[in-house]
Amino acid sequence: MKALIQRVSRASVRVGEEVVGKIGPGLVILSGVARNDSEQDAQVLADKIVNLRIFADDKGKFNLSALDIQAELLVVSQFTLLADTQKGRRPSFINAAPPEIAEPLCQRFIDILRATGLKVETGRFREHMLVEIHNDGPVTLWLDSKKQTAN
Repeated sequence: MKALIQRVSRASVRVGEEVVGKIGPGLVILSGVARNDSEQDAQVLADKIVNLRIFADDKGKFNLSALDIQAELLVVSQFTLLADTQKGRRPSFINAAPPEIAEPLCQRFIDILRATGLKVETGRFREHMLVEIHNDGPVTLWLDSKKQTAN
C-alpha cells in the first residue's frame, strides 16, 4: 500500500453536493492499494502513520504523533498513487489492485486506524470526490508499506 499523508489544520471531502467526511487538525491520508498488497501492508502503514512524530511539541520540534495529540484522520482512497509514468504520456495503472481487492483492503486499513481510538472520516470508494485540504506547514510525506520497518 502507498499513502501520501498531509498534516492539516482542517480538511473535507465532498461527493456531489454532500460533505461525506470532515476533520479538524490532523492528517489527510490519500491511500492506494497495489495488486500484491495484503492485510499486513494495511497494518504496517496504519501503525506507521499514527505513530509518526510529525506534530510540533511546545518547543516547535516534531516530537508528537497523531496518537499523542488525538489527531483526526481523513482517509481518501486514490488508486492514482499507483500510477506508472515511466513510459509514454498516459499513466498506466496496471499495478493498482482491482476494485474487488482494493475496496476490502481499504476498509481494513480504515478499521485498523479506527481501532486506535482516533476519529477517522472517509471519502467514498470509486466516487468522484472533491477534497479540500488546508495543509499545515506544509507537511507532506510519502509512505510505502513495502519500505517500512517496525520502528
